[in-house]
Amino acid sequence: MTAHEIDYRIYGEEMQYVEIELDPQEGVIAESGSFMMMDDGIKMETIFGDGSQKDTGFLGKILGAGKRILTGESLFMTAFYNTLSGKRNVSFASPYPGKIIPIDLTEYDGKFICQKDAFLCAAKGVSVGIEFSKKLGRGLFGGEGFIMQKLEGDGMGFVHAGGTVSKKVLQQGEVLRVDTGCIVGFTKTVNYDIEFVGGIKNTVFGGEGLFFAKLEGPGDVYVQSLPFSRLAGRVLASLPRGGNSKGEGSVLGSLGNILDGDNRF
Repeated sequence: MTAHEIDYRIYGEEMQYVEIELDPQEGVIAESGSFMMMDDGIKMETIFGDGSQKDTGFLGKILGAGKRILTGESLFMTAFYNTLSGKRNVSFASPYPGKIIPIDLTEYDGKFICQKDAFLCAAKGVSVGIEFSKKLGRGLFGGEGFIMQKLEGDGMGFVHAGGTVSKKVLQQGEVLRVDTGCIVGFTKTVNYDIEFVGGIKNTVFGGEGLFFAKLEGPGDVYVQSLPFSRLAGRVLASLPRGGNSKGEGSVLGSLGNILDGDNRF
């Protein structure tokens, strides 16, 4: 194996975190801001590149970092190493309510494709790159645009999904239609495309968007019930206008604002 062989344990239900057990000199890479806690003896190092152990030189590291900018991630990643003789633990937390999904890349022929903000952490040696869409429709209307993330190697990776997670195992030719924002990730054998909803009433009044993601097997697909964009949209929609929360949650509602002298709608 080229990636470090790490052990792990996932804690919690709605707000999970993953604890990685590192043997001496083992390491794990993570997105900036996902760190939770670590034992004494863990060395933290900011790295420039995609996190793999390949000796690509300075230019290769520049290209690896540039790819991360295209996915909207930070230019740098953080690596954590066990510098002592015994086992040590380091933990990483979910960014919002949902589930942490362990991905063993050896079970998926060394590659897993996921949405841009799903990656949480991975064993040192796993490459975190980008996956370009080869289809115009998928790039323009797929929710994730032309670019998705890909994890490559032979180690463990961990991705995060919002809400409840459903794993669908698609057989050859089996089709699953999903809201574009609800996709967490899928194996490289899955064919991913965009499909128009169709119908004037569905298009104008459906409220579910104009396009579905069409996933065709064989392969595994992970689907989330609460995309962060949907959660953020609901939070913004519920904020009182002008920062005034009078009448919020009461029986009177907007009428309460009128009685309080606030007639804005």
